[in-house]
Amino acid sequence: MGGGKLLLPLHDKPIVRWSVEALRPHVDELVVVTARGGDAVRAALDGLAIRFAENPRPEDGQGTSIAAGVAALHPETDAVIIALGDQPRLSPEIVPALVEAWRRSGKPIVAPMYRGVQGTPVLFAAEVFPELRALTGDAGARGVVAARRERVERVVFDLAMPPDVDTPEDFARLHVE
Repeated sequence: MGGGKLLLPLHDKPIVRWSVEALRPHVDELVVVTARGGDAVRAALDGLAIRFAENPRPEDGQGTSIAAGVAALHPETDAVIIALGDQPRLSPEIVPALVEAWRRSGKPIVAPMYRGVQGTPVLFAAEVFPELRALTGDAGARGVVAARRERVERVVFDLAMPPDVDTPEDFARLHVE
């Protein structure tokens, strides 16, 4: 559906605003990555306590957005939650559970499991940042998570995976859920 999907209205606000507002209470800092000229996304998020980073090569895939976001983090950042801008129905229990599992387990990657399916968002500790900054292509961070399974803590949720918006049908389903 392209980058315009982030601006599609869901009830009273754009999808991206729902996604960011779901994360903001649970993190110290929130960095939103936009494509060049992301003025419409910036406007949709006006008034929120967030920072923006620009992906100079969005056409090269989601990996470059992750790399740009991680590169924009403050040097003292000890972990990052990689989340999707088109996932407006993130349950409020997810991010705190990921952070708690990271603190408890000490593992550098913490991923949610939704009824047996690994999903997003995913927490990455600072030791993984070099791998994230090197990402390219459209696979996102899946390869980083899969590379060495022993460093991944999984948190099981008895919830369906939060829907993201990849098709017009996905968008239509958001209005009936």
